[in-house]
Amino acid sequence: MTITQSPPSTASKITDEELRHRTRELIADVPAEAKMYTFRGEQFDRGLAVVHYPQGLGGLGLDPKSQSVINDELQAAGKLISDMLVNPIGIGMGMPTVLTHASDELKQRLLRPCFTGEEIWCQLFSEPSAGSDVAGLATKAELDGDEWIINGQKVWTSLAHKSRWGMLVARTDPDKPKHRGMTYFVVDMKSPGIEIRPLYQITGVAEFNEVFFTDAKVPDSHRLGERGNGWNVAITTLMNERVALGGGVAAKGSGAIGSLVETWQTHKPDESDPTHSLLRDKVADLWIRAECLRLTNMRARANAKAGTPGPEGSVGKLLSAELNKTITECTIDLLGSEGMLHPPGYPLARSDNAIPISAAGQLTTSFLRARANSIEGGTSEIMRNILSERVLGLPKGPQVDKDMPWNEIPR
Repeated sequence: MTITQSPPSTASKITDEELRHRTRELIADVPAEAKMYTFRGEQFDRGLAVVHYPQGLGGLGLDPKSQSVINDELQAAGKLISDMLVNPIGIGMGMPTVLTHASDELKQRLLRPCFTGEEIWCQLFSEPSAGSDVAGLATKAELDGDEWIINGQKVWTSLAHKSRWGMLVARTDPDKPKHRGMTYFVVDMKSPGIEIRPLYQITGVAEFNEVFFTDAKVPDSHRLGERGNGWNVAITTLMNERVALGGGVAAKGSGAIGSLVETWQTHKPDESDPTHSLLRDKVADLWIRAECLRLTNMRARANAKAGTPGPEGSVGKLLSAELNKTITECTIDLLGSEGMLHPPGYPLARSDNAIPISAAGQLTTSFLRARANSIEGGTSEIMRNILSERVLGLPKGPQVDKDMPWNEIPR
């Protein structure tokens, strides 16, 4: 997960050996039969959850690189659980945003149960008419005393049906240009006036939802940042989202590329088949590209600095999305006619998992789910725009509505 705050100097004297000792003490002190919540809660309380976070908030104020020392010890003891499997949106996007923009009271309330996985989070940004152009959103929030009244609709909200908290951006000042008239809130998803409906994907699983707000109430104390400054707060979430989706460092040869290599071993054509050499070269090329991406992400993580991630998150997100689609396509090609089937049947189900990408190792499920990789967390087209403008310095496209009041923009 990505960083958000400069480490204080008070903990800078803690050595890697001391970190190893503290992690081993954690493992020894928590009973082996303890639930995940208990272990991760103790990990948070000892400052070993996100080591570059401040003391008292799950960290020790150390360099982000020190987290690898802790993770190595946890992995050796069989205690390392991927944050993406525990609470992907909360840990990957919610925690950095809360740490950067929330009040001290909200930090104390929200960070620990988010890390333990006791309280799942979702992201309420996209709308039917505001997808890639998030700033065009129409869900409105009106202040009534010390509460905000929310009305509108959000869509493609992953895990909303499992979530306790949602990160919401809503229109609070329609007379201002779209980027300057939004405000950011943390919403209790169990509040009256919030309705969640499933959206079934081509995999047959509903991990996405549409969410309707009808006079839902949010206390002003759950506002992150100043009124009208929601876009800048949202940038923190979006940049961390792209790092979470595209910047993960998996084990060598694991994931989609591992499935492809296994499929090659069991389904490769006979050497006399003219397609053998062609497919062999393609598998080898994809393995090399996957390993290059893994090493690139590893270097990016090692060189991470405190603060909101920059455009490098878009590099990993773009490359991983497109590469994952290509790898799963090649896997289906190797399966031949078998790849046209989607066993066992096509049941409609609600997702109980954070990442239901390849249930029961179904290669066809992985192929179908990968279609979403180049859409979720920002489309590949948007990632290319970010890289062309912020990295290459190319001119931006025309933005005729940039300074126009939101309520005057034609729809």
